[in-house]
Amino acid sequence: MKVFKFGGASLRNAQAVRNMSTIVRDYANGPLLVVVSAMDKTTNALERVVYNFLRGGNYQSEITTIFEYHQNLVNELFENPQEILHILEGLASQLTEKLRTTSDEDKLYDQVVCFGEILSSVIVHHYLAAVGIKNMWKDARQLICTDSTFREGKINWALTESSILSLRQELETHAIITQGFIGGDESGNTTTLGREGSDFSAAIFASCLLADSVTIWKDVPGVMNADPKRLPAAIVFEELPYKEAAEMTYYGASVIHPKTIKPLALKGIPLLVKSFTNPSLPGTKIHDCKVEHLPPMIVFKDNQCLISCKVTDFTFVNEDQLSAIFYALSELNVKLNVMQNSAISFSFCIDFRENKVMALIEKLQERFEVYYNTNLTLVTIKNYDEQSFETYRKKPGVILEQSSRSTLQVLVKE
Repeated sequence: MKVFKFGGASLRNAQAVRNMSTIVRDYANGPLLVVVSAMDKTTNALERVVYNFLRGGNYQSEITTIFEYHQNLVNELFENPQEILHILEGLASQLTEKLRTTSDEDKLYDQVVCFGEILSSVIVHHYLAAVGIKNMWKDARQLICTDSTFREGKINWALTESSILSLRQELETHAIITQGFIGGDESGNTTTLGREGSDFSAAIFASCLLADSVTIWKDVPGVMNADPKRLPAAIVFEELPYKEAAEMTYYGASVIHPKTIKPLALKGIPLLVKSFTNPSLPGTKIHDCKVEHLPPMIVFKDNQCLISCKVTDFTFVNEDQLSAIFYALSELNVKLNVMQNSAISFSFCIDFRENKVMALIEKLQERFEVYYNTNLTLVTIKNYDEQSFETYRKKPGVILEQSSRSTLQVLVKE
């Protein structure tokens, strides 16, 4: 039994969808579950819908653009597109209704942004059927059960496993098409699993079904030691231990979602990262192995914010003050990417989400002088050597540096 995950780039246009169907056809005879992301940049566009709606901007034109993109794709893929176009019209109405009836910002985000995956999976399901690949569409919101932490839903593994195991019989006769990134809470609300969370969804399905493997189909030939768009000389790993891959994702490597590795490693399920443009390439196998002398892994994490909390009474930073900072971070569900302290201040780097950052700063100002910088890039060099260590710590614009035995991190103002 295999689980495939296709990201937005591998579904961005009609030719990409046809290519995806060719890959699926080669494996459709055995039990196969396919997880799809939103197509191309649809999630970004839906985020703009939420942003504009909440701020009184022109959100309707963004919705029109999103649905025209999908309608054009349907018209190109299908000889008789009327049925699918009718389904898309219904989804557009549902999206508009969610905007009218949801008030909380994070909850609204999940109810709206999920439509990217719904649209994508509906089109893929109908296209595979049209080219003769037997498949069933399943709603991940009824299979992946979470709490009501919107934008970062926490998995109820017992309920999720029970729901997903119900798919076993259908998998014997049909491929199953479902969505990544989304789940549902006990009240029937949509939740999301964290940005780019479709990889995690694939791992959840594989873990519950005890799959033989998970394959993530990407627009790169495998896991590389750096983003080839930034560093063209990046190399592909043939294999990686679970631990190395998990640490890469923790530091921000975008090739795999950070939560993906754990459920697979616990069940010993290999994760394959392969090229959707050239499926014959071996790709990278992440599994229980040992690899000696790994080259430096270089991870760039953009859109970072550095916050510094300075004590106001000339005392040193102590445990009580650190506790207050970490309590505020926990209360707002904000994750640290790097932290550093001096005698009278504590600095930390987080992803910049304006509403979260401003709320955090307001809370911290009750006890500290707070300073912050935005538009930063966090560069992490894992397994650094002498050359990479010197190269990155001497980059222009470094405002924070931290190193350990094997990892260097620099925060850079570009």
